[in-house]
Amino acid sequence: MDRQNSTKAYGGYTQQENRTDAFKEFDATQLYCSRCKQAVPVRKRLLLVLPEGDKYEYLCAFCLETVGTKMDKNGAPVNIIV
Repeated sequence: MDRQNSTKAYGGYTQQENRTDAFKEFDATQLYCSRCKQAVPVRKRLLLVLPEGDKYEYLCAFCLETVGTKMDKNGAPVNIIV
């Protein structure tokens, strides 16, 4: 058995490549709301568009309290012309 081929996982990637590519970005589905006193479903809302990335806000689906934020740095670079 060829060692190189035996390390190939599904999709033709090696196991190491799968570990690094699989979890580059997370989106929360539930977070703890201090007003509701429990983990609740959240809504993701674009808050700011910045040169270093987009900033999102997570809102409680029930009371619309802010329960977290996230910076998404995967966007294309913004060129500012003054």
